[in-house]
Amino acid sequence: MSPQLAAYTTSTGEAFQFWVLGTVAVIGALSTVFMKKAVHSALSLAGTMIILAVFYLANGAYFLGIVQIVVYTGAIMMLFLFVVMLVGVTAADSLKETIKGQRWLALLCGVGFGVLLLAGIANASLKQFNGTGQANANGNVQGLAALIFTKYVFAFEITGALLITAAVGAMVLTHRERTERPKTQRELAEQRVREGKHVPPLPAPGVYARHNAVDVAGLLPDGTPSELTVSKTLRDRGQVRDVSTEALNDLRALEQRAEERLERTPVEPAHRKQSEEASK
Repeated sequence: MSPQLAAYTTSTGEAFQFWVLGTVAVIGALSTVFMKKAVHSALSLAGTMIILAVFYLANGAYFLGIVQIVVYTGAIMMLFLFVVMLVGVTAADSLKETIKGQRWLALLCGVGFGVLLLAGIANASLKQFNGTGQANANGNVQGLAALIFTKYVFAFEITGALLITAAVGAMVLTHRERTERPKTQRELAEQRVREGKHVPPLPAPGVYARHNAVDVAGLLPDGTPSELTVSKTLRDRGQVRDVSTEALNDLRALEQRAEERLERTPVEPAHRKQSEEASK
């Protein structure tokens, strides 16, 4: 089959792949916009990017497909997730207008992007095309480099500037400016005494529980778990393990073994046995 004829034909496997994965990619894109939690939106976007990488690989753009997975899905999406974890984005944050007019500006940028997208689709040739055979005539990497650094060099530089801006914005969002002088250790100790809080250091996790994991609450002398020994975050998540019953059973078994050993008949010393035999 000639390259010109191959550009106009599609096999059954390619059509099946396109319609199945394309549907999943559209669902992932919509989930990115409409999901309430930022982490779920980021994961949906990661799934859409992986499907795009599969499309690139299926069309012979091997370098672009690998870069799509390594750079976008692996690096940029991890950056998004780290920003979400560090900043702590919640549904309530979307109701706060931190920058005046940012919603109208975002709407304007969205409309502009839509106009550019429609213009690109309108200018695309849907009847005459050469496929990827002409672009990859000297190799996929060479053809991609020629397009990036000649025809699309301006768009490539703008994309790099946007990525750098995103990295700087992430650092700015995670920075917290202090509005007052930090308290010293002495001042914190005096404050705990005045407020009647726990003055000495908190007990470590797993005390008397025969465990040293951070998610195991320490046990009090009566065998009940102490809430002061585990982090409040783990308690709110429900990730605290209760080993009080297991620890009490181990303690009972240890006491029983100790009683059995103490109730054994004491062994007489060897020198007393020798003296008794000599007297006989």
